[in-house]
Amino acid sequence: MKQKLFVAALSCFSVISFAQAVAEPDFVGEVVMLKPDNSSLLLEKSTSRIRTSANAGVYMVGIGSVRSKIELEGCCAKTRIKSRDDVKFIVKAVDNNTDPMAIVKVFAFEKNKKIRRAELASMHTFAGAKSNTLKYLPFTAKKYGESSYLITLSEKPVGEYGVTVSNPNNVDEKSTIVSTFAVD
Repeated sequence: MKQKLFVAALSCFSVISFAQAVAEPDFVGEVVMLKPDNSSLLLEKSTSRIRTSANAGVYMVGIGSVRSKIELEGCCAKTRIKSRDDVKFIVKAVDNNTDPMAIVKVFAFEKNKKIRRAELASMHTFAGAKSNTLKYLPFTAKKYGESSYLITLSEKPVGEYGVTVSNPNNVDEKSTIVSTFAVD
């Protein structure tokens, strides 16, 4: 019994010491993945573009819908994980005093052969705005280091995903940088 407790304590200690041994990412918005084999990997970053489109009815008679989508070049993320793997992310923020649910977003992309996109907002002329229609992945977070968060995904369905970090001190962000990964 004492040996089992000792082994369990040693295992917990090694996991905690490994997690703290990985340095925080260098820049705000960067995301490092902690893999199950105790290695780490900086996620690929992409500059996004926002596309807004309206259906023909809006142009012809003023009735219809308008959608804004975030788009990334390329069909798929280079970083791939298995849905059964226990993967964590270290996300660098301006500081780690803000609730991470307010500034860190992990969301799903729709993909095709050339681009990945996610709908940010849609509006119909009669129904009004329906904003923030991204499909978010739930996560838990803990403070990590001086200005980062240790993120654990609650669910990992198969798909393409992006991670964004907003700066709560800067309302006018010029472009959105998205760190990407995929779950197989």
